[in-house]
Amino acid sequence: MSLFDTSPAEAGDARLEVGTARVRLLVAYDGSGFHGFWPNAGVTTVGGTLAAALEQVLGTTIKMTCAGRTDAGVHAWGQVVTFDAPADRLDLDRLQQSVNKLCGPALVVREATEVAPDVDARGSALARTYRYTVLNRPFPDPFLRATTWHVAEPLDRRAMVLACDPLIGAHDFSSFCRRPKVADGQEPASLTRRVLDARWVERDDGLLRFEITANAFCHQMVRSIVGLLVDVGRGRSRAGDVLGIIRARDRRVVPSPAPPEGLCLWSVAYRGEGR
Repeated sequence: MSLFDTSPAEAGDARLEVGTARVRLLVAYDGSGFHGFWPNAGVTTVGGTLAAALEQVLGTTIKMTCAGRTDAGVHAWGQVVTFDAPADRLDLDRLQQSVNKLCGPALVVREATEVAPDVDARGSALARTYRYTVLNRPFPDPFLRATTWHVAEPLDRRAMVLACDPLIGAHDFSSFCRRPKVADGQEPASLTRRVLDARWVERDDGLLRFEITANAFCHQMVRSIVGLLVDVGRGRSRAGDVLGIIRARDRRVVPSPAPPEGLCLWSVAYRGEGR
């Protein structure tokens, strides 16, 4: 069975066993057929599928970290994973080709590189960027069904743009996040995140793309933000309400999250790299 690193204290650990190398994969996937990233008994997940393929190719058990644990149905173009592999059997070109044959086309490795021992997909990440796509036309498109949220009624694009401004900066996003379970005697995890950029990009074919970059995201944060911004576009909420909703720190004041199929983990930024 594969081991997945879930301990922040181990992220970026520069100590490698003798004869091992640290590998970084840039991974893309269509999340439609997966029940999220993290392994879950009895269902198909991105991480479980990828780990099984890597272990088959390498002939050994691996311990893997990922930059963002995407939910069921969420896609990725720029997911990053790192793991350690035996250096004497590491052929990165063969590894990439073999994994793509086993997992493609729903899941593919775009790049495979050897990196320094202290590089960790999660712990070394400086920022993540997600994109959410809304199809704003009177009628749906069967060819975009798997990657967009179809909203038929006209949306006030200007109001949706204005509603992005209060999101910028460091905030407690409790109103937008599903709170993690807390064991007895433990302090609740902080839901404060720093949003670096949030914007809407409009195309002339009815496609609206929301792009948001932050140091990190909590569970359902992006989908909940999009759900609120679309409510602003529908006239059910106002752009001026967003700051008060953030300050409320109350999950009940935000509408239901946008559906997962419109969301894509687009890129992850690391020191010395551009987004």
